[in-house]
Amino acid sequence: MPVSRDRSESLPDQGFPHSATVLSGSVLFTAGVAPIDADGAVTPPGDVVGQTKQSLGIIKTILAEHGADIADIAKLTVHVAMDMQVDLTVAWDAVVEFFDGDVPPTSVVGVTVLPLDDQVVEIEAVAGLAAD
Repeated sequence: MPVSRDRSESLPDQGFPHSATVLSGSVLFTAGVAPIDADGAVTPPGDVVGQTKQSLGIIKTILAEHGADIADIAKLTVHVAMDMQVDLTVAWDAVVEFFDGDVPPTSVVGVTVLPLDDQVVEIEAVAGLAAD
């Protein structure tokens, strides 16, 4: 695995790593990944949890195309078009579930609007790729 997820020795344990180190190989940056289906439609419309899972599934596909998987993610940024702070918590909980608790360093950010109709989540990832 070309990524080490690191917990700080100096900071309180908040249940997630504070940083990640790409140990070898190249670094992959995704674009903002929208929760679209095979036809390009946002799915499920307006659903924070469903869209978080859909976007992460697409990221998993992108990683696989590069010979990587979710364990190789060094950083996630989750954008949530929110009505209330609880939307951020719900998105975070969906990320934790997707990663079965082994979450990379992640920022969950509330935004006003996202580009597609019915879109409430968009996720960017940075991953380490193994050296050839």
